[in-house]
Amino acid sequence: MSTSKIVRLVALLIAVVAAFLDLPEEAAIVALAGLAGGYFIEEEYASRFLIGTLALAMVHGALQPIWGVGPYLTTLLAGISTLFNAAACTVIIMGVYNRLKP
Repeated sequence: MSTSKIVRLVALLIAVVAAFLDLPEEAAIVALAGLAGGYFIEEEYASRFLIGTLALAMVHGALQPIWGVGPYLTTLLAGISTLFNAAACTVIIMGVYNRLKP
């Protein structure tokens, strides 16, 4: 298993666990994991990743009305959306950097 896959899986695990814990600094931990995980998104997948991030940010609350499990699914998807949004910042910054470097 490659280093990039391990980093992305650990970041996803952090987001899933943090979604159900009540820590004061959980948002910062998820954001830092997203920033680190975004560094390992390959350039050829950057556009698909950014589109998926936008879609997840728009629809992560759509499962809220499901009786019984809706709030849990919404919480889980919101945590993953936070992770992806932070990773998207890194992908965008890396894209700008790669286009501006000599």
